[in-house]
Amino acid sequence: MKHLWLMMAMVISCGISVSAQKKSPAKSKKPATTPVQSELAQLRDRYIATTKEYKASLQKLLTLYEDSLKKAEQRHENSQKLFDQGLISQRDLDESARIVTDAKLKISTVQQEIAGADTQIAQALVEIETEKQVKKLGLRRGGLVQTTSFIRFNGAGHWLLEQASSIESFFQQTFKRPLPIAVFGQGAIHNQWRLDHRNAMDISLKPDEPEGLALIDFLKRNGIPFSAFRGAIPGVATGPHIHIGMPSHRY
Repeated sequence: MKHLWLMMAMVISCGISVSAQKKSPAKSKKPATTPVQSELAQLRDRYIATTKEYKASLQKLLTLYEDSLKKAEQRHENSQKLFDQGLISQRDLDESARIVTDAKLKISTVQQEIAGADTQIAQALVEIETEKQVKKLGLRRGGLVQTTSFIRFNGAGHWLLEQASSIESFFQQTFKRPLPIAVFGQGAIHNQWRLDHRNAMDISLKPDEPEGLALIDFLKRNGIPFSAFRGAIPGVATGPHIHIGMPSHRY
């Protein structure tokens, strides 16, 4: 930091000296502008950073649980010897075995959570890269983009929310139950994220299960735009669902 201030002082003094020698008014320089990240990019950066911190805490916890398991196994081994010698009861032996089982379960649970954190980070990074590619290449009418996190279809014609009845009829006739609409038009979560969802609806279906696959096929055949999310995406989707309509833009 001290070196930085010295360099700044030298630059300023040199600028004053040159200006005095030339006796000409100094040209005003435009302040350097730094690119400002979008709210969504900031949200994802925080999400990834927080997930990494969470994973690091889980790894520390895993180390503690593994140490506890070693001690529990050693105690159970000693208990088995004492039981064989008739010095402790079956109940005591069973209790030491239960402690070992519990310790193993804790380790397994933490390992699953660590794997889940890795998956969440990977999905967020894939999502960021995919959006870069979409912006770079452009997505024409009828274009389809598919990643591990979501599917996006741009549709082939004009879409209005008033056309929802045809989708509801298809689903009702095919599966003999109403279309599970989670949000029709603008919802509270969209207001919170400042997304324009007025001409879209969210369907509570997983895109890789039979009902979700059938709905996606119907939408593609009829040129209806949609985005199908396989899981939560920070600032975009709270969980698996099918968004019918063009992507919601931030306002």
